[in-house]
Amino acid sequence: MAEQLVGTVTHYFGKAQVAAIKITDGQLDVGDTVHIIGHTSDFTQKIDSMQVDRAPVQSAKVGDEIGVQVVEHAREHDEVFRVTPD
Repeated sequence: MAEQLVGTVTHYFGKAQVAAIKITDGQLDVGDTVHIIGHTSDFTQKIDSMQVDRAPVQSAKVGDEIGVQVVEHAREHDEVFRVTPD
């Protein structure tokens, strides 16, 4: 499995379990698998949905800031990698 850095977590909303992710490289689509890793975070999950300004979107590109519901606690500055099969 190869991984490509696509962004960074900028904020985590604990009550809703949503991570705000700034896309810095490449593109992220609904259905992609991401690996979120940081100082104490390290988990992989599939993106079931994402939002930009509370509106659902199917993909995000460089410069977008998206909200994604996450399965574990994410922290600011965690790196977000898109996982691709080799």
